[in-house]
Amino acid sequence: MKNNALLLTIVMLFSSQAFAQDWPNFAKYREQNAALAPPAKGENRIVFMGNSITEGWSKVNPEFFEGKPYINRGISGQTTPQMLVRFRADVINLKPAVVIILAGTNDIAGNTGPSTLEMIADNIYSMVELAQANGIKVVLSSTLPAYDYPWKPGMEPAPKIVALNKMIKAYADKNKIIYVDYFSAMVDDRDGLPTELAKDGVHPTKAGYNVMEPLAEAAIAKALKSK
Repeated sequence: MKNNALLLTIVMLFSSQAFAQDWPNFAKYREQNAALAPPAKGENRIVFMGNSITEGWSKVNPEFFEGKPYINRGISGQTTPQMLVRFRADVINLKPAVVIILAGTNDIAGNTGPSTLEMIADNIYSMVELAQANGIKVVLSSTLPAYDYPWKPGMEPAPKIVALNKMIKAYADKNKIIYVDYFSAMVDDRDGLPTELAKDGVHPTKAGYNVMEPLAEAAIAKALKSK
């Protein structure tokens, strides 16, 4: 038992050191990014930037990505400041036509420390401005509903997510950015996710992604047509 406890301590120590040394987790996609060829002529590459909800999309429903120029750059647990730091490596350098940004829930959960809604929104806006400065069209996503976080109960995220989405939608409208409203299509009467769409109340099931996918496709098509 003592040896097991010592081993767990060592693993946790090395994990925390790795996190501190690569806080944005550049290592996650470094090799894949290096191996990725530039977009082919006429290819409309799409990068999905986000957290576990985005990363899990390829795992739960890989068919959505197969045969399409869709690149998943979600990282489980990430907050908007981490995404902002890796945005150049995992989005801009891949030269997509469009980036879909889905973020915010882990900030509300406090995964990398406390954040105000304004701080979260500012990080999202900064990602938008970086994309636009590099000729990349943007789709801004609503944060998905969540009544509670199983890994951090008692945070009461539901009203905060509603407020954050109002901020994101207002910014999108003001700046003529495509906005995809997953929230309204998935929310239950508690301002959370029903179990058939997310068993843990946060991470979509295949049924949840089935709701999201046509909305994402429509937003991509609209972004590609926009000037």
